[in-house]
Amino acid sequence: MTTPPPTPGIHHVTCIAGDPQRNLDFWVETLGLRLVKRSINQDDPETYHFFFADAEGTPGTSMTFFPWENMTQGKVGSGQVSRTAFRVPEGSLDFWEDRFDAHDVEYDDRVERFGETVLPFRDPDGLPVELVAVEIPEDDPTVPWTEFVDEDVAIRGFHSVTLWLADPQSTTDLLETMGLEEQGTEQSPGDTPGDERTRYAAAGPVGAYVDVLPTVEGGRQGHGTVHHVAFQTPTDDDQEAMRSAVQSAGLRPTAQIDRHWFRSVYFREPSGVLFELATSGPGYTSDEPLSELGGRLVLPGKFEGRRDQIAAALTDVTVPTSETAVADD
Repeated sequence: MTTPPPTPGIHHVTCIAGDPQRNLDFWVETLGLRLVKRSINQDDPETYHFFFADAEGTPGTSMTFFPWENMTQGKVGSGQVSRTAFRVPEGSLDFWEDRFDAHDVEYDDRVERFGETVLPFRDPDGLPVELVAVEIPEDDPTVPWTEFVDEDVAIRGFHSVTLWLADPQSTTDLLETMGLEEQGTEQSPGDTPGDERTRYAAAGPVGAYVDVLPTVEGGRQGHGTVHHVAFQTPTDDDQEAMRSAVQSAGLRPTAQIDRHWFRSVYFREPSGVLFELATSGPGYTSDEPLSELGGRLVLPGKFEGRRDQIAAALTDVTVPTSETAVADD
């Protein structure tokens, strides 16, 4: 078997929300991310699919949501992504705690993990999220969105995801097949006593880390949980090589599926977490100018012909702007 090119890291993370307006307000206004695509779940077109990212929708920065309003509350457990962490500049966590206080965001005390300071919090649906203070290099590929927060404190793409797994060994073997390398193991604050967290690092500067934590705690999918995590396979050739490697490892990846802004392959890793492989292109500006990203409902491909029917089934939402936020104060 030919070894595939290593993944540069996380491409996007897709989660399940409840109320779509509340989801927009929190991720745009409170956290300061840009809505780079307002679309639909292509497998359930009467549900929105929101994409929040940096100013340009750079791979490694997109947190996306399916707001399934009628789904029940979920519970994080084994076989899930238990935490999603974002990078923020060193020295910015005081700002974020003050902002969370002002916006009534639930957050926990800071912890130290692998030599970095982590601020855990939850979004309005109870989704566990973290901010990790890191040094942002001058040549960092992310482009901060500054409508609601300044550049020196803005979120700069993913830091990591944490996987809760009943039997980590097969999954860690898969991560190594994907090109991630073990970085070390520690007993981290806040983790279950006796369970050690192991960190794996990908090749790229953004979304490089996957932490693996053993747990047998039961969970269920619903509001406040992660639906899947996608890893970058920048080109079609990269993706096909990774797909072949995954298949050779005994897993069952799908054929490539065109998701309009990237092309995807899906499979469940040995402990049940849904993984995706996603190409870098054609990107979010393939159907909207950069200056207009997220400004309208975009219906990819065959769905455009059903616009009236689809739009009628969706809840009306308003994307927050700095002007409307000032007007509301």
